[in-house]
Amino acid sequence: MVTYGKLSIFYSLICFYLILGFNYSNASSNTIPVQTEGSVTIPCHYDSKYTQQRKYWYSEWNRSYIYTNTTKENLSVIDYPDQSLFTVTLRNLQNKHNGLCYFLVETGGSTALSYLQFYLQIKSVPDLSVVSSSVTGQEGGNISVQCLYSSEYKNKLKQWCRYKDKRCSVVGKTDTSQNPSVQISDDGREFFTVVMTGLTESDSGWYSGHVGNLLVPVQIIVTKKKTVTVTTDISPEKDTYNKSLSVWLSTSAAVLLILILICAFTWRWRKRHNKEEYEKQIIIERNSAKTTDRVSRTPKDPVIFSTINYDNIKISSSLEPSADITYSTIAIAPVNLLKSHCPAEGIIYSMLPQQQ
Repeated sequence: MVTYGKLSIFYSLICFYLILGFNYSNASSNTIPVQTEGSVTIPCHYDSKYTQQRKYWYSEWNRSYIYTNTTKENLSVIDYPDQSLFTVTLRNLQNKHNGLCYFLVETGGSTALSYLQFYLQIKSVPDLSVVSSSVTGQEGGNISVQCLYSSEYKNKLKQWCRYKDKRCSVVGKTDTSQNPSVQISDDGREFFTVVMTGLTESDSGWYSGHVGNLLVPVQIIVTKKKTVTVTTDISPEKDTYNKSLSVWLSTSAAVLLILILICAFTWRWRKRHNKEEYEKQIIIERNSAKTTDRVSRTPKDPVIFSTINYDNIKISSSLEPSADITYSTIAIAPVNLLKSHCPAEGIIYSMLPQQQ
């Protein structure tokens, strides 16, 4: 009974405000066009001092209900105190949903309500729409938003505004005073394009594209710059196998290295041994070799024979008495004398007389 009484008082206050008019702190009469059977999410920012207060959404076409923190099939009212805003999402909108809707914030007193006001325009072909109502970008990157408008609005002012601080950029001007830089270009016939460059995470939030008194809400989401990380997920069986394989490879490498060292040592030892054997063989051959002196001659050279008699001769001289001395005298005759006196082809015989 008490709850019913409080609700009756609250609804009476709402009706009283509707009849006499609100003293709104942030009044707005913008029109939000939506396609038939389409959906829209509308944000409402409020002062941070009202984070603990209740928020409401109220519509002209259904004055019997005021919603707060509600999620239904075609309606969601969600409060985000950390961002000082609450959103209303309407789905499957029909022509009967044309009309005003209100965003109410309880300020602590029975007569103090703060609100935003929009007019919903439901048409099969809306006069203003956006290609995507939610766009995601990366820190330091760029995003592009394209807004489509009907021909009757081609000469109207085009703007791009941020809900939070109400700052707007207009077509044909690049606003570098904001972060990120915003540039708007209009083709003059059916759409204008908004390009935001140099994004930061703080640029996340709600924006709106404007043509005349029409606007479409757009949510911009800026994510942190991606960093590449490599993670390895190794099961115990794979880890054991990898360790065994590592040990086997290390052992094999050590054994192979030892074999290479042994082979190199053996090769060097055999080479040195063969060299020493070869040198010994050379020395033996030199020591045992007999030298033979050969006298070469030509047919024109004279032939000389010498006969030597060896006898024991005792000669009184300064030499040792026991020495055996043999004397030999060899006379070489010219070739012409050999021919005249020696019929045997110039052969000379000589006798060595024995000394007494």
